Amino acid sequence: MNSVWHERVQKIYGAAIGRPRRDLVTPALILDLDVVKSNIKHMMQRLSTMKAKLRPHIKCQKSPELALLQIEAGAIGVCTATVWEAIVMSRSGVQDVLIANQVGGRQKIRALAEAATEGHFTVAIDNGRNAQDLSDATQAADSKLDLLIEVDVGMGRGGVRSAEEAVALAQAAAKLPGLKLRGVQGYEGHCMLEPDRAVRIQKAVAAMDYLGTVIDRLAAEGFACEVVSAGGTGTYDITGNNPRVTEIQAGSYVFMDNFHGNLVPGFSRSLTVLGTVVIQHGETLVLDSGRKSVGIDFVLPTMVDYPYYQAHYFAEEHALFFVDQRCPLRLGDTVELIPGYAPTTVNLYDAYHVVEKDAVVDIWPICPRGPGHGGFLTN
Repeated sequence: MNSVWHERVQKIYGAAIGRPRRDLVTPALILDLDVVKSNIKHMMQRLSTMKAKLRPHIKCQKSPELALLQIEAGAIGVCTATVWEAIVMSRSGVQDVLIANQVGGRQKIRALAEAATEGHFTVAIDNGRNAQDLSDATQAADSKLDLLIEVDVGMGRGGVRSAEEAVALAQAAAKLPGLKLRGVQGYEGHCMLEPDRAVRIQKAVAAMDYLGTVIDRLAAEGFACEVVSAGGTGTYDITGNNPRVTEIQAGSYVFMDNFHGNLVPGFSRSLTVLGTVVIQHGETLVLDSGRKSVGIDFVLPTMVDYPYYQAHYFAEEHALFFVDQRCPLRLGDTVELIPGYAPTTVNLYDAYHVVEKDAVVDIWPICPRGPGHGGFLTN
């Protein structure tokens, strides 16, 4: 763990340790550790019947403590969205880190290559020029990187667009020093938003079937895919059952926000935002936890104790609810919100208030938002 950032958040938020979860300075990000552990246990039990292992995506949690809890429970490593997240995870003791994106830009590529002198990193590629840049950087740093060729399985974002492109890229990468091709990545993100499970299954299966044709073509050309990385929380039990897939990138299951909670059963909400009623006019309540405090992507947040009230709107600093006689909240009272979307909630905060038995037991840093954030990448 990075002592600089831990000391900083402990200094700022440490006075909250020992206080009740509903008696914090608001807005406050609360993490229920008992629920987190239950969610981790449930995921590992579900995957124990499948071939795929768990490589949790930490883009939503941004926490070394949470990553290490998942690895202790059986995860094989983590994947990240950014090079900065990857470096933090490696320096925090995670020994196997996948950057499930392409890394572009001279400074980011150099940072990755230099970090690879001390840790094990894998990175996704879909372009020969990018592979050449990665090779050049590893040669300059005297390090090595593993590669996964990303295949576009229907999302239309990153990834080679055909088996022919995959083979050509594999052939080019094989000639570059400092790089080792280990397999493919095929993220079926276009399936995650599908509310109809039957349709989601159909789409996810089709995506993995297509990925299989690319794997077969690569194998025919002499490139065996040791690693096949795919899946997310919304498809973990679909893609995880595919015999070709070796690892699942599910991450949001740890929190289970309102969006993901509507997609897959068996997990509980562990992440909340504590707000205070700062304005009250009759049946109009306004909390101090607006869009700068809680993620509203895809699905709106709801109050934990009063889920039957839908927010009228979320402004930057205000959440407005119309309530009735069932709601006892008064001016100055606090109430917890379940985020609509956890990843964009966590990114708004410096730290988690970690609770057990409704009291704060620790403060965990959230890191990082950019290069050098919190001294993580500079000390």
